[in-house]
Amino acid sequence: MADLKLKTDVIPNHNLNDMLEAKQLTKKYNDATALDAVSFTVNKGDIFCLLGANGAGKTTTINLFLNFIQPTGGEALINGLSVTAHSLETKKLLSYIPENLILYPNLTGLENLEYFSGLAGKKYSKDECKKFLTEAGLQEEAHSRKASHYSKGMRQKVGIAIALAKNAAVLLLDEPTSGLDPKASNEFSELLTKLSALGVATLMATHDLFRAKETGTHIGIMKEGRLLELLTTSHVNHTDLEKLYLKHMN
Repeated sequence: MADLKLKTDVIPNHNLNDMLEAKQLTKKYNDATALDAVSFTVNKGDIFCLLGANGAGKTTTINLFLNFIQPTGGEALINGLSVTAHSLETKKLLSYIPENLILYPNLTGLENLEYFSGLAGKKYSKDECKKFLTEAGLQEEAHSRKASHYSKGMRQKVGIAIALAKNAAVLLLDEPTSGLDPKASNEFSELLTKLSALGVATLMATHDLFRAKETGTHIGIMKEGRLLELLTTSHVNHTDLEKLYLKHMN
């Protein structure tokens, strides 16, 4: 796999080490609380994994940082900027890969990359786009294949290539390894680790305890909209993480 590279001269300048910050972030739907005063920070180079069952608030947290929904209380900040007050500025800093990344099926991987990087205001030659795809782990023979023939793992690699082309400082992921086979899941984790080394801050919602421990730098365990635990992965082993997770899920 080729070495990933970011054009560091075009990463936005900022003095804050924390690229993402949730400050008492709350979301209510009528009388139902989807997120209850959640607070955490994700620094440059961190891979922060949110663990929890369905309905725990993981996707709600991601959607608040994307400004897809508005908070009932608290604030979501990217690079020190409120995502509600500075929606356009913060969107320029991030790239988003959902559980099922939608590409245009009748376009090739290369054409999809050209299109989505163009939407972000980036203009690259075909050779430059091919390099992004290669760096994201997509085999060269697949560059000119229509996306309708791509596996989920291949689509996720195009998503990483889009993040590289966009020069994203923040990566938001919602169950990106769900449905991937072990090999594809491991390849995706390796890509995240390489992006982490480049200073990209990643927030990932996941059910996968193993990948969270192996790939993440920090873990938050959520239940019913509340953040119950904040862990540094180097301070906990697989067995203890599983026990702690199951204790909170009971």
